[in-house]
Amino acid sequence: MKIGDTKRLYIVEAKESDIDMIMEIENHKDNRDFIWQGTVEQHINEINSDDSMLLKFEAKKDKHCIGYCLVALDRKSERFELRRIAITEKGKGYGREAISALIKYAFKELGMNKFWLDVYPDNKVGIVLYESLGLKKEGVLRQNYKSDRGYLDQIVYSMLRSEYKEF
Repeated sequence: MKIGDTKRLYIVEAKESDIDMIMEIENHKDNRDFIWQGTVEQHINEINSDDSMLLKFEAKKDKHCIGYCLVALDRKSERFELRRIAITEKGKGYGREAISALIKYAFKELGMNKFWLDVYPDNKVGIVLYESLGLKKEGVLRQNYKSDRGYLDQIVYSMLRSEYKEF
């Protein structure tokens, strides 16, 4: 099912047949320090859950996958959490296009009140992108995640529906 599209991308729901590719993207050296790596079983559960969406980004020109994201939905509190996002073709604006479309989808299609995400402090490219899209820094969850790199802080960024201006 197609969730949305941008000038250059289709955003579609991932299928079980996409899991190997998603795990390859997660484990790529350019991504693995910034996103959590899921197991096959966890990804199957994400696909089958009513409270999450595992999405892939396909280039319109040839339908090849250029990234994916995981979204968690809290329908009661109307929160849309971008849990993970990874782009394979970096520096070409695909991340900006994808996140802009996801923000629009969250507010316009799903009627959510809040779009939010967290980011590690050393993900400088992500932080610049999120701030340039108008997300506000809410705060820092200090040493909130234990990884192979040690205890990591997580910076929370968000946008409220009342702050959203269509891109």
